[in-house]
Amino acid sequence: MEIINKKIVPKTSKVYNTYWNFIAKRQDVFYKRLKKIEYPWSEDNILNNYKFTNVYRATDRVSQYLINNIIYKGSQDIEEIFFRIILFKIFNRISTWEFLEHELGDITLKDYSFKKYDELLSDVLLSKNPIYSAAYIMASGKSTFGWERKHQNHLKLIEKMISEKLPFQLQNSQNMQEAYRLLLSYPTIGEFLAYQYVTDLNYSNITNFTEMEFVKAGPGAKDGITKCFTSLGDYSYEDIIKMVADNQEIEFERLGLNFQNLGGRDLQLIDCQNVFCEVDKYSRVFHPEITGLSNRTRIKQKFSLQKKEEISFFFPPKWNINNLI
Repeated sequence: MEIINKKIVPKTSKVYNTYWNFIAKRQDVFYKRLKKIEYPWSEDNILNNYKFTNVYRATDRVSQYLINNIIYKGSQDIEEIFFRIILFKIFNRISTWEFLEHELGDITLKDYSFKKYDELLSDVLLSKNPIYSAAYIMASGKSTFGWERKHQNHLKLIEKMISEKLPFQLQNSQNMQEAYRLLLSYPTIGEFLAYQYVTDLNYSNITNFTEMEFVKAGPGAKDGITKCFTSLGDYSYEDIIKMVADNQEIEFERLGLNFQNLGGRDLQLIDCQNVFCEVDKYSRVFHPEITGLSNRTRIKQKFSLQKKEEISFFFPPKWNINNLI
């Protein structure tokens, strides 16, 4: 007699329903802003008063800048696309890219010079301006490459990737996990960064993976998952993300939520991962009695109604949604 082992299923907390309500309300805010409806965009004061990323990762300002201004602008040669994406994502700061572009003109691998890039970035640091985003924690790489300044080691990291033909290795990868492992094998790149980078590279034509085949939970997502579930059972953090992505239509219907997806594109694993991070923050105010792994009790960033440059939304053409947004 064959015995089939069954997984012990996760047990949800009250924050689990908040997860789905947050998605529906935050996406509603996205569409109201897109339609130029005046602030406030929600009846939820937490959403009105604090800063949260969009539900779909590809709709956020930095991702849109990457897709619009970097990936599909300039040479579509594999090494050139890779160089632009990795250079931008290592710093992950629009002002850094625009400064380099102002000083150098078109940013290309064929015209790359370590000396020139180092001098320019060092000048920014001397003026006491940041060159890195605070969104990701980047290891310095000094123990591997031996340079004093962080950016110098990261420029050497890019050189190493190019010299080892990483763009072509990624292009020949059979799936997203294989590409992820290639990125993870490089110094200064941990699990969370490797997943973010493989997602960004996949916006281009270097690879063409579905975003539903692989996910890696970051620290913020793990915090949010811990709040949404009293027990994970036999599920990993990644299993939980896959479960919610697979069940999204069922859960929206169960709660009677009118979720407006992105031009017919359902939430992908990367989006569900990100939302767990945002719900961790949201719950600090909405469910202050429920603590996660980090025990943080407040949301740092308040929302400010500032006049920002309007985003002209554009998505990877292979998604076939640009005419639907």
